[in-house]
Amino acid sequence: MTNIPPPAEELRVLDWELRQLEARRTQLLQRRAWLLGVLRAAGPAGPPPRPAGPPAPEAAPPSAQNVLLTLGGVLLTVAAIAFTVVSWGHLGIGGRSAVLGAVTLAALGVPAVLLRRSLRSTAEAVAGLGLALTVLDTYALRHLSLPDVDAFGYAAAASAVLAALWAGYGLLLGELRLPLPTAVATAQLPLVLWAGAAHAGEHTMTAALLVTAAFDTALAVWAGVRSVRVVATAGACVLGLWGAASAGWLSAQASGPGAAARAGVLLLFAAGIALAAAWWAKGAEVRSGAACAAGLLVVAASGGVLRTVLPVAWTVPAYLVCGMALLAVVRTALPGALRRGVLAASAVVQGLAVLWALPVAAVALLGPFGWATRVWSGAPSDARDALLVELPLAHPLPAPAVLAAVALVLVVAAGPLGDSARRAARFGAPVLLWSAAVALPAALRLPYAAGVSAQLLATAVLLGVAARAVTAAAAVTASVLALVSSASVAFLSLAGTTATLTTLGVLTVLHLGACVRLARGTSPAPGTAALAACASLAHATALVGASGAAWGLAPEHIGVLVLTVPALAAAAAARLGQHPLMPPVEIMAAASGAVAVVLAAGDAPVLALVLSLCGVIASGTALRADRHAVGYAAGALFVLASWVRLAAWEVSAPEAYTLPVTVPALLVGLLRRRRDPEVSSWTAYGPGLAVTLLPSLVAAWSDPYWQRPLLLGAAALALTLAGAHHRLRAPLALGGTVLALDALHELAPYIVQVVDALPRWLPPALAGLLLLAVGATYEQRLRDARRFRNALNRMH
Repeated sequence: MTNIPPPAEELRVLDWELRQLEARRTQLLQRRAWLLGVLRAAGPAGPPPRPAGPPAPEAAPPSAQNVLLTLGGVLLTVAAIAFTVVSWGHLGIGGRSAVLGAVTLAALGVPAVLLRRSLRSTAEAVAGLGLALTVLDTYALRHLSLPDVDAFGYAAAASAVLAALWAGYGLLLGELRLPLPTAVATAQLPLVLWAGAAHAGEHTMTAALLVTAAFDTALAVWAGVRSVRVVATAGACVLGLWGAASAGWLSAQASGPGAAARAGVLLLFAAGIALAAAWWAKGAEVRSGAACAAGLLVVAASGGVLRTVLPVAWTVPAYLVCGMALLAVVRTALPGALRRGVLAASAVVQGLAVLWALPVAAVALLGPFGWATRVWSGAPSDARDALLVELPLAHPLPAPAVLAAVALVLVVAAGPLGDSARRAARFGAPVLLWSAAVALPAALRLPYAAGVSAQLLATAVLLGVAARAVTAAAAVTASVLALVSSASVAFLSLAGTTATLTTLGVLTVLHLGACVRLARGTSPAPGTAALAACASLAHATALVGASGAAWGLAPEHIGVLVLTVPALAAAAAARLGQHPLMPPVEIMAAASGAVAVVLAAGDAPVLALVLSLCGVIASGTALRADRHAVGYAAGALFVLASWVRLAAWEVSAPEAYTLPVTVPALLVGLLRRRRDPEVSSWTAYGPGLAVTLLPSLVAAWSDPYWQRPLLLGAAALALTLAGAHHRLRAPLALGGTVLALDALHELAPYIVQVVDALPRWLPPALAGLLLLAVGATYEQRLRDARRFRNALNRMH
């Protein structure tokens, strides 16, 4: 039997064993520390072996301790709140004061004792409880002794006192991490609450926000405790942005210079805070961002005052001038990060101004395209009415001024600002100047003719710049802008006949001249010459079409007239030889020919004529040694022309459509076989024969007369014999197949009559006999099939 000792004895034994285990554990830890020291003294010989044992706990003791202490502090705080709110009425005045005072003093004093004993986490938890109790003390004091005091005023004073007490307490017990950031967070409230208690106006409330943000900025820059800097930075950002936004709104709502100046003072104060942060902060990006914010606030302050003394239409230019004034920082001795931030603020202001002005230029550029549905309906009164849509601004004149001013700044200030600014100026300045030129006629309400002339002048200037550009970027930019301008003014000129013909003629000449200049010179961008050539031919095509319409010609006759453009383009391409301009000129010639075909599509005889003339042009191009392949296109055009003519004559016989294709195809195949005898007959003759034989066979099967099947059978027999004689596979196979099918079609009625006259049992019997005969001579039939296949394979 097992003797179980009494509980007291068993407890004594367990305690003794636990002390033995603890002693053994201490001995092993000391031995482990000694071994680690020996290994470190011997040098790196690999990581020490990890002792086998139970897995590590999921939560380390310190973190678990912190969680427990935090939960304990929270529960005590909740209990104190419940006591203050719920049980307060059960005690007298002395009891209330004694309880709260004693508990608060104890909670604030115990952390000092705990810190001396290195119980820091416990001290933090108790200190948090003490801070919460001080808030409850102020709440109790308000309801006990000062019930008639204004709530906002009391909250402002209490938050100030608490922030000062917590800050002193945190400085006194420097090892505690909670009191100081809590004091900083509480310090955000006094001024704002005081302004609310005093029923201060919007300007005073904004000033309170900014003063608090300035205090936070000073703490964020100079405080030595990291947690204090973090809280102060957050407060500075939130309250600073809030105050700056409020000051900006006040500036935007100001109706006179006095109110705008008051708001401007607040904005300048906010700018001073941002500039101080930029000056004293660490990190280039932070300093540049703060300096950028300071620059934007200065622009908002100065521009807000100018806005009140200028007409409403010039509000954006006023802010733009203030933003441009920031560029003077380039000549100052400010640190590089601050200069970059202020220059970024200037760039932001200019970018916003450009975005405000660009819609006017976009409408001025795209509005004329609406004339495509109102061709020659009458010239409008001025350039603004010619846009057919309303401009996005009631007073659009400042828009081109803004665009031109920003372009001028890019040109003038690009040099001192570095390579990135020079690249931006290289591309941005021409585009902005061009946008200003596009928007200016409509903004000034110039007469319609003056507006068209101004756009033509802008196109001419751009083409001249492209012809004399020394860099590829400048040449390409000017060429593209010239092309867009020419398209816009071409549609703008559609209001009247004279304007259309004159504008298209001028555009054709301008682009042709630019093309010649660019082709003869040493352009840094060879593609600009091709672009000018394509634009010239496109405008020439439109000019010829407009001229025909002005003469009262029908669309199909205009199509014939338009063929003069591809004819001249083909001749010019022949003169160019191997010049790089030859391909784009030929492409535009083909496009012009397609336009002529589309115009003539409404009249079949004229369409046939246009297709024939296109074939003639293509044939002339195919005579060149490097363009023989165009001959196929010429042949296709001639065939199409013949088909259209036959359709116009209401010819329904398919041979009339197919033979004009078959004959030249067979001739081409014959010439190819003579040059290369190894070419297969399917490649040389197959397409040409199939074009006629197959449609004729389909027509013969549905033809009730005997002439077509007879002629088709005779032609198929001749092809079969010719293929067998010349050992050509394509004529033999195609001719034999068509002959067999044609014969079957002709004999089908008689076969049907014979089958109807025979007894019902005879056809199956004959089929059975045939199968028996084939089966009996299967090997011989197989050898005959092989010989036939080999004979076909030996043919071409």
